[in-house]
Amino acid sequence: MATAASPAPPATPPLRGVQPLRAGEGHSFFWRKLHSLTGIVPIGAFLIEHIVSNFETVNGPLAYAKQVLFLNSLPLVRILEWAFIFIPLAFHAFYGLFIAIRGRVNVNVYPWASNWMYLSQRVTGIIAFLYIIQHVWRQRFSGVSLPEHPGAAFAKVQHELSNPWMLAIYVIAMIATTWHFSYGVWLFAAKWGITPGDKARKKFGWVCGIVGAALCLMGLISIYSVVTAPPAPDDVMPEQPGITLLKPSTLLPKSTYSQQSGEVAKDGAFISDTGAASPPRDRRMYRCTRGFASNAQASESITPSKGTNRLVGSQFPVQDLAITS
Repeated sequence: MATAASPAPPATPPLRGVQPLRAGEGHSFFWRKLHSLTGIVPIGAFLIEHIVSNFETVNGPLAYAKQVLFLNSLPLVRILEWAFIFIPLAFHAFYGLFIAIRGRVNVNVYPWASNWMYLSQRVTGIIAFLYIIQHVWRQRFSGVSLPEHPGAAFAKVQHELSNPWMLAIYVIAMIATTWHFSYGVWLFAAKWGITPGDKARKKFGWVCGIVGAALCLMGLISIYSVVTAPPAPDDVMPEQPGITLLKPSTLLPKSTYSQQSGEVAKDGAFISDTGAASPPRDRRMYRCTRGFASNAQASESITPSKGTNRLVGSQFPVQDLAITS
């Protein structure tokens, strides 16, 4: 007896969004794990350091300039900057955009809290991405070079924030970036099995929320400090052209020391009021290109007090200066 052929199954349209991963197919698992990891280390660590460093604006332009100088004085700082900031940040940003574009938002159908968090993470990521591009370009690669002129850091930021539109962008970006980071830490802990169970994830969510709020508050205070501060000079740490560094000097013979208290010998050694000579130590010597014209004028301008040998109006000890005619 002939049997009727079974009808062909209906053709199903291809799934939208990120396709499910099957065994032996693709490398999505690896890249997603790497994307999650780079969001914590090194990008997350750099974000915390950046906000903490910028908080020095509360102490004024000079304190902020010293912090910028310290960071740019680290060994191999340019290699560290590219290997642990720019390259990981570029990967995390572009792969995150790839995930966001291929993702599917369904909060209109399933308005659950997790779906809204998913959407907020994508939106804040895009805001942070656009802000970081302009921020790095304007503060790092255009205008005054801060690695060479750290004293201009405060004035450069202050000039940028004088524009109300840029001020609004900074505030929005600070809120979006700290939100993206804090929720990213929560996702990292959940995906990597650090917080198994709903109870652990709920408790850790409070921790992430408090840390994110604290970082956001510090960032907003830094912005407020720059905006409300008096106009800063273009460079609070200008070079000192009046002092020139010379080669290390050698010890001068003791036979040339003067024997009278308060005198300056021909070799530049000083006799304190206690009668003890202060020979030039094995230090670097400095040439004062303006000020005294001869040793005779120098001896008239030195006032010994309690064994302290210093030039009037100068912060350098006499034995550390080479005074030349």
